[in-house]
Amino acid sequence: MSADVFVAMWDNTGLECLINWSAIERNQTWATLGNKPPPQKPNLNHLILRARYNSQRHYEIYSFSVDEGIEQEDIEELFESSPQYIVDLIRERGKSLYSDRADKNKVLIV
Repeated sequence: MSADVFVAMWDNTGLECLINWSAIERNQTWATLGNKPPPQKPNLNHLILRARYNSQRHYEIYSFSVDEGIEQEDIEELFESSPQYIVDLIRERGKSLYSDRADKNKVLIV
């Protein structure tokens, strides 16, 4: 069995969604083979559109793969217990699909 691919979307308040893309693909394959209607994939364009129109929240969307044995619950727990660690790890090893990361050097003086 191969590594699972996930899509994660987070903003400055934390994790918004985590999608196990590989599981959806597997379910679609089995549904097709079983002559059943396949489950629908989440539309990445909708996630990106949400991120663009809520720019004040500085969304980031990444795809990344994990080793066998790491479950979705493990990743969600890391977002709760060590959010900066998991975000830095995903940024380093994943592929950015959208990023409006807040720049630390920007200062607004009113």
